[in-house]
Amino acid sequence: MNLESPKVSVAKPASYIFEQLIKVENFEKLMPESIAKFEVTAPDAFIFGLKGMPEIKLKLKEQQPNTRVLLGAASDKLPFSLEAKIDETSAGSSDVQLFFEGEFNAMMAMMIKGPISKFLETLAANMHKL
Repeated sequence: MNLESPKVSVAKPASYIFEQLIKVENFEKLMPESIAKFEVTAPDAFIFGLKGMPEIKLKLKEQQPNTRVLLGAASDKLPFSLEAKIDETSAGSSDVQLFFEGEFNAMMAMMIKGPISKFLETLAANMHKL
C-alpha cells in the first residue's frame, strides 16, 4: 500500500527542515491533536499512539542531507516506512511531501487506508510548526 500527502510549502530552507526531521523528538510537533502518547525511546526512535489506534514505534532508517528522511517501523510484524522528501524552491522556502509504504493484507489495508491518509495530511499540514 502506497500513500502520499499533499506537497506543502514551508517558509524555511531545506537544510533547516532536514535538521528538524532527523531529531525524532520534533515529530511530536507534527502530530495530530488526537495524540494519546508520544515518547522518545532512543536518539533515533520514538513511539506514538493516536486515540483508537495501536501504538507505533518508528526508527530513523536513512537520511540524505537536505533532501530525504526515511523512518521505518521498528517491528517486523507490520513492515512500513514513512519518507519525507524535501525540495528547496528558493533560499528561504521548501516543499515537503510525505510518502507511506507498507505491506498489509487486503483486509488490514482497507481498515487503515483512511486513518493513515488523514494522518499523513496532518503531519504535512503541521510542517510549518517546525
